[in-house]
Amino acid sequence: MTSTPQLPQGPAPTANAMRRALKRARDGVALDVAESAVLLQARGADLEDLCASAARVRDAGLEAAGRPGVITYSKSVFIPLTRLCRDKCHYCTFVTVPGKLRRAGEGMFMSPDEVLAIARRGAELGCKEALITLGDKPEDRWPEAREWLDAHGYDDTIAYVRAVSIRILEETGLLPHLNPGAMSWTDFQRLKPVSASMGMMLETTAERLWSEPGGPHHGSPDKEPAVRLRVLEDAGRSSVPFTSGLLIGIGETYEERAESLFALRRVSRAYHGIQELIMQNFRAKPDTAMRGMPDAELDDLVATVAVARHIMGPAACLQAPPNLVAGEYARLIGAGIDDWGGVSPVTPDHVNPERPWPQIDELAAQSAAAGFRLQERLAVYPEFVQRGEPWLDPRVLPHVRALADPDTGLANERAEVKGLPWQEPEDVFVPSGRTELHRAIDTEGRTADRRDDFDDVYGDWEALREAAAPGMVPERIDADVREALRQAADDPTRLTDPQALALLHADGPALDALCRVADDLRRDVTGDDVTYIVTRNINFTNVCYTGCRFCAFAQRRTDADAYTLSLEQVADRAAQAWDVGAVEVCMQGGIHPDLPGTAYFDIARAVKERVPGMHVHAFSPMEIVNGATRTGMSVREWLAAAKEAGLDTIPGTAAEILDDEVRWVLTKGKLPAATWIEVVRTAHELGIRSSSTMMYGHVDQPRHWLGHFRRLVEIQRETGGFTEFVTLPFIHTNAPVYLAGISRPGPTMRDNRAVTAMARLLLHPHITNIQTSWVKLGAEGAAEMLRSGANDLGGTLMEETISRMAGSSYGSYRSVRDLVAIAEAAGRPARARTTLYGEVPEERQAAALASDGHLPELLPVLED
Repeated sequence: MTSTPQLPQGPAPTANAMRRALKRARDGVALDVAESAVLLQARGADLEDLCASAARVRDAGLEAAGRPGVITYSKSVFIPLTRLCRDKCHYCTFVTVPGKLRRAGEGMFMSPDEVLAIARRGAELGCKEALITLGDKPEDRWPEAREWLDAHGYDDTIAYVRAVSIRILEETGLLPHLNPGAMSWTDFQRLKPVSASMGMMLETTAERLWSEPGGPHHGSPDKEPAVRLRVLEDAGRSSVPFTSGLLIGIGETYEERAESLFALRRVSRAYHGIQELIMQNFRAKPDTAMRGMPDAELDDLVATVAVARHIMGPAACLQAPPNLVAGEYARLIGAGIDDWGGVSPVTPDHVNPERPWPQIDELAAQSAAAGFRLQERLAVYPEFVQRGEPWLDPRVLPHVRALADPDTGLANERAEVKGLPWQEPEDVFVPSGRTELHRAIDTEGRTADRRDDFDDVYGDWEALREAAAPGMVPERIDADVREALRQAADDPTRLTDPQALALLHADGPALDALCRVADDLRRDVTGDDVTYIVTRNINFTNVCYTGCRFCAFAQRRTDADAYTLSLEQVADRAAQAWDVGAVEVCMQGGIHPDLPGTAYFDIARAVKERVPGMHVHAFSPMEIVNGATRTGMSVREWLAAAKEAGLDTIPGTAAEILDDEVRWVLTKGKLPAATWIEVVRTAHELGIRSSSTMMYGHVDQPRHWLGHFRRLVEIQRETGGFTEFVTLPFIHTNAPVYLAGISRPGPTMRDNRAVTAMARLLLHPHITNIQTSWVKLGAEGAAEMLRSGANDLGGTLMEETISRMAGSSYGSYRSVRDLVAIAEAAGRPARARTTLYGEVPEERQAAALASDGHLPELLPVLED
């Protein structure tokens, strides 16, 4: 029999400790974990004192938000999509097993008709939220769940959640609020276009309650605190309005409860994406392993609400479920809540079915008795309604606006709840904005050095500075550099990690020796020819809300430098490039919120239809995931369709550093390292080859470079799909992470030489082509890299906007003669190549030589 967890509390706080903590709370001084743990134990007059100061904090927040004296709620329906789950929480009666469902005559999942019947009934009664709750990944535990999904044509539970959410939006008008449990970063990308908000309770960060036998979460993989915190962070990175909270009284200590609250504050502060926090009290239920556990006392809940208010601050939205407090509404209001959560006139609380929802009229009366006015909100909180992009996907935004009061962001209680089409935005490829930027960037420059939303879009800079600090600490190097050099010259494949790190730190004569060893290996492997490609970059849009902190290219649609090209303009640029000898177009763009997942197919098809012989090298792994999640296709399916549309190879950009310690400082919302690797591997398996890249010199250290190289070798051994490795020195000038004072000002020349040389050595013999970047290093810097192990100069580019927007001073194109001159400066001959490092047809070579590989004139500015 499972043991019942007890609350292992220490001695009660002293009267002096309580007085001191209460005074700090009254004075508005920031509390620490120890003080918070003391206050969680306040009772009697001390608890009244604590609640009074918490209520003042709440009231200040409501005043600042423009809704003083208002407590909100959401009129909702509760849809238990499936009660199967792979977890085994010891207090849960929501979850069941397949046999019980069969005996009750129920399916493994609710059918779409069952879901829509509830949603339609809710719409008739004025509900505006469809709360979709379900167990975590039931197909991983129950064959019956897997069989149901297969029989109905769904790859996984998330695919079914997405499908029913679309039908709810289209057929009823309710806004889905999704609670599918522990989601991955990719799951968020799949579900964001079909939901107004999502949620998952943190419950607790006390790991022992998960790891120790008898604990309430033992045997539940999705209840590991680290997993749940990662979900909260991925929600923030994905700009998803997110609900979370604590379940109190399940065996945690007061210190552990305080630590959980501070963990929530850290995530909220870093991403500004937590829309509400629920403080929920444990209630023991029969037929569960924890049926003998005492219920969390009301005083315990009240104290937790008050402490949460002090920790989270006036802007936080705090909720306590009204059906779990036996009518003690006034005490919760007095403790600092400002929301009652979802209340349904249609469905029961399926998680706590023995506790019916209060009537909305009763809730309004109780709120009024405490001096507050009850107002309806939507599933997504008003602050996020008013923020709009990037928090609400363009496919969902019309549904939200149809139900929202445009002045307050709260619910428009007079709005008709009716289905609206869920569809891609129309006229995506209408040319707009500064479409001449590819030309003007060299003559006029950018309009400003940063976006107007610099202080908000990237998350909290101070929290980011704290997160970046550990990764930027240099490590001590103990390996002998001379011995490492000898090993590199003898057999670089046998370099140990300590030896490789010693060489990555080499300077002075040791660095010179390292570069000679790398250059000798280059000569043995690729010969003396310096290769280059006649290519054109086409960046079809710079509108992007991903929030990469190193990127100065991305703009909001309303920014002065924002632009989007039409399909005709993309094809025109490809045709121009073909006329002057190009063999490739490299096409990448921002993650435009209006861009449908099929737009990438249209872009590739437009080029191939206009210039059938052009090699289409396009779409980073981030763009591929964006396309796949927006279409509902798997990455494999999407890549196969892109290949059919004309995609030949993909750039291995969006890699930055394949280490999430660095990655989550560099970017708010870009794909994790594991997802980048998954996309690249899948592309290679489909015969779509790619380059590989590394951007360095920002918040990284040589240990991160080494890990990146080792990962690339692992992938190449498996797939053989990389064509080259491209060094990408960080351009700092206009990069947000530099302007915020966090990153270094780019790599030094020492760094550039060491990275180039070690790329040659550590990637040998798996990736044989090492490319340097004239865009980022200039002609002299590129020539120096050719003497340090590189054998390729990249392309003519014809237009280069990304690095120039970041502040690179080396122009946006190079002619064939320019590239030949760089090779000659390194004492080497130059030779044109194709994307796959093959021979260039004579006709293409002749066209390139006749034009010198650059455009006679650029496209004119589009007239209105």
